[in-house]
Order: sequence, then structure tokens, then C-alpha cells
Amino acid sequence: MLKGCLNGDRGRDTHPAVPLTPAELAADAARCAGLGVGAVHVHPRTGEGVESLRPAVIADAVEAIRAARPGLPVGVSTGAWIEPEPLARVAAVRAWTVLPDFASVNAHEPGAEAVAAALHERGVMVEAGLWTVAAVEAYREWRAPVGRVLVECMAESPEAALADAAAMLDALPTGGPPVLLHAEGAGVWAVLGEAVRRGLDTRIGLEDTLCLPDGSPAPDNAALVAAAVAVGAR
Repeated sequence: MLKGCLNGDRGRDTHPAVPLTPAELAADAARCAGLGVGAVHVHPRTGEGVESLRPAVIADAVEAIRAARPGLPVGVSTGAWIEPEPLARVAAVRAWTVLPDFASVNAHEPGAEAVAAALHERGVMVEAGLWTVAAVEAYREWRAPVGRVLVECMAESPEAALADAAAMLDALPTGGPPVLLHAEGAGVWAVLGEAVRRGLDTRIGLEDTLCLPDGSPAPDNAALVAAAVAVGAR
């Protein structure tokens, strides 16, 4: 499965094609689904462009994407930078009026397992975000059910990102949930190729990189998805 990560915490100051509004997210999601993504991950914004977990903000983004592309699974982030207080993140999840299909929870963040448990209680599939081997070890102690593991490589070079990927994958328990392997920054395309080689899910989009495999600027999410599909077809 190839997931589209459409915006992350980026604004228009980093790329003019980053989708921010519900309508922009919906249009981008539909375009990327037409090119082959099997799900999208988005960071919904308020009208002022600020990431938020508020029920109305989540609902507007999720409903817009579902209207534009019925049946496409939609996921959101619960990152601590959006709402630093763990109890407030749990309360936000419990207040959602429209539920995404899945949501990511970074295992290294304070209160992560409580947020994961709240998502599970609401019927939202949990993606455990693992950035380090230490985070893998923390995740192994969770009791909250997880539907997918995100092995996320944040190193600043392709070589270091591939080494981090191997170390985290080796530390994961066997027989666990499906794994999605990806990177952010310079390691994106090397790690995407490694995910393809290993037969793992992966993702691509402006959240993770602004560049195509040859290093040239990506015009938009659709161009990144087309390039990733080409890598997978080799």
C-alpha cells in the first residue's frame, strides 16, 4: 500500500502547493488516489492555518476528502506539537464527531499509549509512529491495540536513514501488525526503495519531501506519487 502524506506541518512558505484547507486536501487526495495511493494522511488546519485536533476541524477535512473520493481511507496525526498536553489530546479524540479511519500516535511522546487507547475506544485504527529503537522498545510495552506500525526514519542522509530503518525493523516483535516504512528529508527515496524491496507499505508526499528522486523540486503531491509508483513498478 502506498499512502499519500499530503501536508504535515508544512505551510505555503515551504511549498506553494501544500494543501491546507478541506477543499485543497480533498482535491489533492482525489488526484493522488487516481494515481495509485491507497490511503491519505493529513494534518487538518483551522481557518487561520493552524494544526488542530478540534472536532470541527477534523470533521471538515475528513468529510471533504470522503466526498471527493468515497472509500479512500483517511488518517490524521495526533502529534504532541498540535496539542502538547496528553490529557487534552485524549479529550480531543473522545470529542471527535466525525472519525477518521486511522490516526498516528508517536510512541516517544508523553501520554502516547493513553491517546492510542482513546482512539481504539472510538473505533479508529491506531498507527504507532516509531522514530528510534528506543521508541520501538516503548511500543513493545503498549497494551493498546495497534493496526499498523510506522517505522519513520528522520536521519539527515540516505545512508543513516537506511541504517535506522534496519535497526528499527530488527527490533520490532515478529508477528505484529503490518509495517509502513518511510523517511523524511534526504532519506525519503532510498527508504521508499527499501520498503519496496522488502514488500512493506510506504508513503510519499509533501509532508516527507519537496524533491523528486533526481533531486529536482516536486511541483505537487501528484508528481511525488507518480514518481513513487514508478519506483514500485521497477
